[in-house]
Amino acid sequence: MIEKIYTIPVNEAFDLYSGCPICSLYKKLEDIELDTILGAAMMEPDIRIETNKKGFCGKHFDIMFNMKNRLALALMIESHLSLNINKALKGGLFNPAKNSKKLDRQSQSCYVCDKIEFFLIKMLENTVLLWEREREFKQKLLNQPYFCINHYSSLLYTGEYSLSKKLYSDFSDDCKSVMIKYGEKLLADVSWFVKKFDYNYENEPWGDSKDAVERAIKFLSEYKNLDMLRR
Repeated sequence: MIEKIYTIPVNEAFDLYSGCPICSLYKKLEDIELDTILGAAMMEPDIRIETNKKGFCGKHFDIMFNMKNRLALALMIESHLSLNINKALKGGLFNPAKNSKKLDRQSQSCYVCDKIEFFLIKMLENTVLLWEREREFKQKLLNQPYFCINHYSSLLYTGEYSLSKKLYSDFSDDCKSVMIKYGEKLLADVSWFVKKFDYNYENEPWGDSKDAVERAIKFLSEYKNLDMLRR
């Protein structure tokens, strides 16, 4: 079932035709969650329970630290240390010799990441359903500049469990066609960037290659994969 609450942002992201549309969705969700968590929602009991339990990953700690409301961040850190970390340490629950996996889970746990993944999975499911049911959206998908490697993988995984074998084959072919076209152009640009450091080519025009390395990095690693999909 297509849920309109997720369909609107999906269409908006696919209408941008600028980079990976799933990365655009991720960034929008990330901005919303960070603004929310540092605002009035910080004091809501159910949210404080979750932030106390999960804490935040290094990436989102860094982003929140550089946002305006450091008092809100300090209050959340205070609660997290008091009610989770220090309590666990004093209770012997974080014994490195016996509980390395528990320590690893705690260090990687993040309230913001979990919220983003929950909503992004819904949007990926709606992306697949829109492709299946709306011809206009199917063409919109085919016209995308590219999907980053991580979100290409997530799209294929979502399509595999959402579609019949026949439809999944068509869906994966459409996604692949976008990737092949961009991958070939990107490789050509990176190769030309490399050649420009050879004196034999120093007087040749750069073409589209000046930012090829930056574009390649975005293509290969723009946002983390949705590990939640595979749990």
